[in-house]
Amino acid sequence: MFARISKTLMCFSLAAFTFLVVFNNITDYRSNYNFVQHVLSMDTTFPGNALMYRAITSETLWHMGYWLIIAGEAAACVLFAQSALALFRARHGTAATFNKAKNLVHAAAGVGFMVWFFGFMVVGGQWFVMWQSDSWNGQDAAFRFYTAILAVLIYVVLPDSEVE
Repeated sequence: MFARISKTLMCFSLAAFTFLVVFNNITDYRSNYNFVQHVLSMDTTFPGNALMYRAITSETLWHMGYWLIIAGEAAACVLFAQSALALFRARHGTAATFNKAKNLVHAAAGVGFMVWFFGFMVVGGQWFVMWQSDSWNGQDAAFRFYTAILAVLIYVVLPDSEVE
């Protein structure tokens, strides 16, 4: 039973984390909007870098990019919350019932991975060479986020046995 409770609490914790990320991005829109603006415009990358043709300088596209990030974070939040609820409801059920309740965890982790690995590491880090910026580099934070998501996913999907 403790394994089931810990798996539920871990999913709930990721739901709470992603909720706060979305809440902060909406209520303090300007702070992380500035981050997106600088990453997309590539204005703090190495001087004379040959990849500057990738820079996006449209304010409309900066807002669209930021809202795409927020939407992905919100989707991860909803899916982790639904996952935690499904696990909570199935905690006293059979092993098969509890294992089946884990299905949404895959979707939640997949969305979270897409936001923080694909979005921040692939698109931001490599396409817009965010790694070149000392002031607007979110790769370390993104690494912590998707690593935590993957660690929880690996633990949660371990098969559960019958409750004694």
